Amino acid sequence: MLDLKIKTKARIELIDITEKVNHALAEIGADNGLCNLFITHTTAAVIVSENWDPDVTTDMLAQLERIVPRENSYRHGEGNSQAHILSVMLSTSINIPVRGGKLALGKWQGVMLAEFDGPRERNVIVSVAALSAGASKVKKTVTR
Repeated sequence: MLDLKIKTKARIELIDITEKVNHALAEIGADNGLCNLFITHTTAAVIVSENWDPDVTTDMLAQLERIVPRENSYRHGEGNSQAHILSVMLSTSINIPVRGGKLALGKWQGVMLAEFDGPRERNVIVSVAALSAGASKVKKTVTR
């Protein structure tokens, strides 16, 4: 298990942390298994999204702010209810397969830290449930 510290720069942003996670997997020594990413905050999330075209993240953040506006007669006194709601909607935890020591993501996929109440320093816990030695050599593709 390893903690990633990530400093965000804006109130709301998506930060590609794919390489940081792959580096953490190398430090952990994970070859094959299931990686769990958990962000230890109630106003941020971790997601898998496209990481090639920056317009995708821009569009996504704009739409999220339309769905959950920053101001909306919320009762929470800190003024960050939008951030709490978006964190719950997107989730504080994801699981991704690990193959050959790296996240088994699709060609255009990346892991994103979703900041909704920045700028702050965020903590993402990287943990891995590893396959047994024999199971790691089995690769099946099922087509239906």
